[in-house]
Amino acid sequence: MSMQESNVPHEKGLDNSIKLLTEGYHYIPNRCRRFDSDIFTTHLLGQKVVCISGSEAAKVFYNEEIFRRKGAAPIRVQKTLFGQNGVQTMDNAEHKHRKQLFMSLMTAEHLDELRTITTEQWQYAIDKWVRKNRIIFFKETQEIMCRIACQWAGVPLWAKELKQRANDFGSMIDAFGAVGPRFQKGKRARKRAEKWIRTMIKQVRSGQVIADEHTALYAMSWRRNLNGKLMSRQMAAVELINILRPIVAIARYVTFGALALHLHPETRRKLQSNENDYSQMFVQEVRRFYPFGPFLGARVRKRFTWRNHDFKEGTLVLLDIYGPNHSSAIWESPNEFNPERFRDFQGSPFNFIPQGGGDYMGHRCAGEWVTVEVMKTSLNFLTNHVDYKVPRQNAKFSMIRMPTIPKSRFIIKNVRWN
Repeated sequence: MSMQESNVPHEKGLDNSIKLLTEGYHYIPNRCRRFDSDIFTTHLLGQKVVCISGSEAAKVFYNEEIFRRKGAAPIRVQKTLFGQNGVQTMDNAEHKHRKQLFMSLMTAEHLDELRTITTEQWQYAIDKWVRKNRIIFFKETQEIMCRIACQWAGVPLWAKELKQRANDFGSMIDAFGAVGPRFQKGKRARKRAEKWIRTMIKQVRSGQVIADEHTALYAMSWRRNLNGKLMSRQMAAVELINILRPIVAIARYVTFGALALHLHPETRRKLQSNENDYSQMFVQEVRRFYPFGPFLGARVRKRFTWRNHDFKEGTLVLLDIYGPNHSSAIWESPNEFNPERFRDFQGSPFNFIPQGGGDYMGHRCAGEWVTVEVMKTSLNFLTNHVDYKVPRQNAKFSMIRMPTIPKSRFIIKNVRWN
């Protein structure tokens, strides 16, 4: 061991993967507190891993000269969440070329259309909810998000296949931190979804399905690689799913938003008046307070030193996502739900990273704007147009389950238009 490495804390043990699975979101923050350090080394999944946390760590992590994404995402995650060889696993010119495709869909016009679609789909859903006594909010919202995603992307979706498609997207997301049955379910869901979208890409290219030119379906179907050749149908399917799946994932945030409204009833009135764009503050606080992604991974591209640690080429590095969102070094009273903290918050690409950090043409999540707009539109709709009751239930959520969700999936009843 070199002198540079000797000052960096190391977690003992031949492999600490079981500890990761039993501590979940708290695995990295717990050790940062224990070691009083924003960096430590450990062994996970049979390899040495460096774990880092905090805004300074994020600045380093998103330096593309010293980090690469290729080879960082485990195959098991690619086979469920990302899809194999998707944009999240790319680097350099190839990544920028593919990322431009995603960013081209984030124009003001596209986001306006997304807000309109979101409102329409909530109206459609509530018309059905008022005829039911009891609603499992997360399950129903996942289906709403699936309809929103497909309509916005221009993907035809028959009513009879909605449950299957929504469940498949949900299973891919649910498999992120899973082993055993949840992982296998996510893998099967990924195969079904890719087959469905591959067929659709084929039909667009053959003229059997006409895709509007401004939609993601059209963009993915006709996108060419740097060599000038059309993306393969498989790769086009993977990337179109990388538009659809993250929108379905917003169901978790909207569910946590509904839970926050229940636990903090004073926020409902503030959302209704929306003074000083309170909905923006509320949504950002939901994204900060409630768990979503626990960490992100990258591999060292070229050797460098940070915090007296020698980062060797090829080493896997995990950036803590959950911990900084609950750090007293960044937030006052971080374990309290307080949307007003965002009134004058001077955020940076590295100190508020619930879906990752850096700039948008780098590896920051291209769907972050989509997440915020869909959440704002959904929660504004629920507070301004709908009344409902929340029965007694177990709405607690596990910090070990990744990704987490209220145990009851949040139940509401007696839904009425107001």
